[in-house]
Amino acid sequence: MREPVDFTNCRRLPGKAYNGANGKKIAVEYQGEAYMLKFPPSAAKKMNMLSYSNSCYSEHIASTIFNMAGIKAHETMLGVFYVGGKEKIVCACKDFTDNNKQLFDFCSIKNTVIDSEHGGTGTELEDLLETIEKQQYVNPKQLLEHFWDVFIMDALLGNFDRHNGNWGFLFNNTTQKAEIAPVYDCGSCLLPQADEEIMEKVLYNEEELNARVYQFPQAMIKQNGKKINYYDFLMEGAYEACNQALLRIFPRINTAQIADFIQKVPFITEQQKTFYTTYIAARYEKILMPAYRRLAQ
Repeated sequence: MREPVDFTNCRRLPGKAYNGANGKKIAVEYQGEAYMLKFPPSAAKKMNMLSYSNSCYSEHIASTIFNMAGIKAHETMLGVFYVGGKEKIVCACKDFTDNNKQLFDFCSIKNTVIDSEHGGTGTELEDLLETIEKQQYVNPKQLLEHFWDVFIMDALLGNFDRHNGNWGFLFNNTTQKAEIAPVYDCGSCLLPQADEEIMEKVLYNEEELNARVYQFPQAMIKQNGKKINYYDFLMEGAYEACNQALLRIFPRINTAQIADFIQKVPFITEQQKTFYTTYIAARYEKILMPAYRRLAQ
């Protein structure tokens, strides 16, 4: 295993800046390419029960698992950055934009559908599906498949914050054509707010584990104003495009490969490795597997 990268002395890129509430972000050049460095939340924010204290690890692990399943996500790696003599663990995300390609999030795309009564930030499912059908940037069928593929993986990884601002399109200013952007912003996967005490409960108490599989986290996407419960939604199987995504994605998920990868993730403790492996396996077996078997039969 190679040594983690120290990004402290990398050249800062002042022409790039990133929004979002989940920790500080800066742009640096590493080996001739642009990377966004995501920093862990401040100590004050960690006191909040809904903080994202492990979001850098969640970002790296979840993004890698997306790529393992054949869904293109941004490339990430964990490294260090020294601030005032203190070591910070950062997630370096390779910047997939350049001088020609500009990122438009789905919220912006949603606002271009002028015959819709709904705003860009709303995550009501029927409204999202209407936008996917009516938007004029990429092929609607291709976008619908991508939307549900990501939903299946978010169900596996327990993502509670896939809102309209953290997925979208890349628009090429030269060719005037758009493509679906790689999956990004996965820091809300894998219970990033779980501390050692919560991890202990999940690992050694079946009720605690089941609560975090069957009850929460729920999806950011809503039906009739209520957030979707991943298990209930997939077992109901009311959306054929979602069913097809499950049939397509489930066979690509290799839990043994995922477990092997997690064992090699730097910086995290043995408890964290066991927690992430157990949590993903539980969601695979308790959410995706029964829904998949129902469809396969």
